Amino acid sequence: MLGAETRERRIGTEVVPLSPALPHAIALKPLAFPKLDLADVVTSRRMFVLLPFGMIAGLIAYAGLPFEPEGWALAAVATTLLIAILGLQTTSLLAVCSLLSSIWLGFCLLPLHGLWFGTTMMARPAFGYYEARVEEIISATDEARRIVVSGITPVTDDRPVLIAKARLVVPPNPPLAPGDFIRGQMRLAPVPGPILPGAFDSQFHAYFAGIGAYGNVTGDFSRVAEGGALDATRAVEGLRMAIGSRIDAVLDGSSAAIGRAMVVGDQSLIDDETREVMAASGLAHIYSISGLHLSIVAGGMFFLLRLGLASLPGVASRWPVKKIAAIGGIIAAMAYLLLAGGLANVPALRSTIMLGLIFGAVIAGRRALTMRNVAIAALAIILIDPASVFRASFQLSFAAVVALIGIYEIPRRAPEGERTWGRRLWDTVWATAATSFIAGTATLLFSAYHFQQTAPLGVLGNVLVLPVVSLVIMPFAVLSVLAMPFGMEAPFIRVMGWGIDRMVDGATLVAGWSEGWTGNPLLTSSALLIGLGALAWFAFVNSWWRLAGPIVALPLILLVGLDQRPDILIADTTQAVAMRTDAGMGLISGKVGSFAVDVWGEHYQEVIAAEVPGMRCDELGCIAQTSQFSVAIVRNAAAFAEDCGRHDLIIARVRAPNTCAGQVIDADDLASGGVHWLRWDETAARFEIRAAIPNLTRPWRVSPR
Repeated sequence: MLGAETRERRIGTEVVPLSPALPHAIALKPLAFPKLDLADVVTSRRMFVLLPFGMIAGLIAYAGLPFEPEGWALAAVATTLLIAILGLQTTSLLAVCSLLSSIWLGFCLLPLHGLWFGTTMMARPAFGYYEARVEEIISATDEARRIVVSGITPVTDDRPVLIAKARLVVPPNPPLAPGDFIRGQMRLAPVPGPILPGAFDSQFHAYFAGIGAYGNVTGDFSRVAEGGALDATRAVEGLRMAIGSRIDAVLDGSSAAIGRAMVVGDQSLIDDETREVMAASGLAHIYSISGLHLSIVAGGMFFLLRLGLASLPGVASRWPVKKIAAIGGIIAAMAYLLLAGGLANVPALRSTIMLGLIFGAVIAGRRALTMRNVAIAALAIILIDPASVFRASFQLSFAAVVALIGIYEIPRRAPEGERTWGRRLWDTVWATAATSFIAGTATLLFSAYHFQQTAPLGVLGNVLVLPVVSLVIMPFAVLSVLAMPFGMEAPFIRVMGWGIDRMVDGATLVAGWSEGWTGNPLLTSSALLIGLGALAWFAFVNSWWRLAGPIVALPLILLVGLDQRPDILIADTTQAVAMRTDAGMGLISGKVGSFAVDVWGEHYQEVIAAEVPGMRCDELGCIAQTSQFSVAIVRNAAAFAEDCGRHDLIIARVRAPNTCAGQVIDADDLASGGVHWLRWDETAARFEIRAAIPNLTRPWRVSPR
């Protein structure tokens, strides 16, 4: 192992001592540009870091299938690969076979996870008086709470629901905790599909979480029994709620909301204005518990324990102080993970695993910051929650850590001479800026795809704010929690609140400077695949050649990864239909302010007008046209005789006759395909059509009835 690490550091330069100081990791001074020798990279055991990428490739391949594979076929291929691995243990082909096996393991993970944790998806609404057990409290405000319940059973003669869990909106009272049993008049509905093609797929993620329906309590809500006192989940949730209440008692407004988010992971009270300011300044990651927060808490505990034990006479010479401090760091990280939401918080889970590996390396006397540890953390998360790979939180955190460790690993010269206090201060500022730039660059593609927003001055925002986060907010957050058992937390919470206010002030300042600079990039899923390939290359190659991956990816994304804006959007569950004219997007059906219209406007960052200029409507339907095409909306079947064949597109909320000429999207298409995206192809003189739901053959899809 040590020989492998030495080879990794020797590529294209002379071997130098490893230095954990990030500024020197960024100030790269290679002695000579190295040759690319993939055979040497393979023999230096770098193939291991490709295993999580292989599993991700398998997950993507499974999710993209138009059908559900047979179980016997999955088992047959897995058996063949296992036999191959056993037969190739002493050959050079073992690494390649292991990579192929990781791809197939990823391919099999989702069906296995669905078999163990999946659920039947509700196909039609259910109304009735039901009893259920509270599994999780997602968020709570003064108006309502969002919870997850299981064991839903009818109290009277209402229709049974054959789902494992449901997500409900319930009244703010009475108090609830995991394990409690509730009753009430409930309305349960099928989980909706994506609001746009390629957007967040609620059905996919709900299925693998065991949630088969969304709903709300409409009346007669009550708690009929409390959970057991020995329920660990209940105890942790009670602790989180108690800490949140203590913070609310001292702070108010955005300070209290962000304080709760950074201490116990509850972001439900952060208002939209604050979210927009933090996002525009590149600081939205700060109120989401992740590696930054866990590193400060666990690293701070490690530092304080090591300093305290070393200061005791006789202890430093007799006890393994550094190893004891590392154990304390692991305990602090695990405790913070529980407060942050446990396994459901993917960035916090990834960071906790990573910190556990780092401190474990300290205990074992090994090198801590390696790409192998990143790979191990990623493998653990993928095995625990494979569906998380398709969420923004996993992609952002994984990309950022790979980039930071990758830059750290690039060979560099050792620092020369003594560092003065001025140099140390400059190194700290430079490290903050460099870390922000590297992480921001690595996550730019993924944040642009998921949020259609960039923060051009994010590096500046992080340089201004991170010292406050690291030196004021997080230390006093920890002190406030430690002081709560003694009722002495108020002074510490006030200092934390002061730091949060200064952080928001800095975010507001940077957001103001960024106004008009933020873009609205629209990317296809192909861009993400290109980015994944570039990230895999960056992780695999341990020399300056690793930068070739991102460099090659950029023109490829510009060539095939940019998406176009639609000319027509059609909602599936509401009447909303938006069309683009020379004046911009406007509605030819539906109302401004509906959920679909709001999301469309936010996604494309353009105002959708209440109506399209020149639109004509009567009791049978509406007609709208541009210089390129015309569209008819049919509200009554009697309109088909007049509109079929006369317009480029017919949109109907009823079933259209088979004889209707032209392109038609009717009730059956909307029921099976969900939201429809259309763009006029002038060359073909017809619309390019994308459906948000490509097929109904997968177990997470809701079949129309």
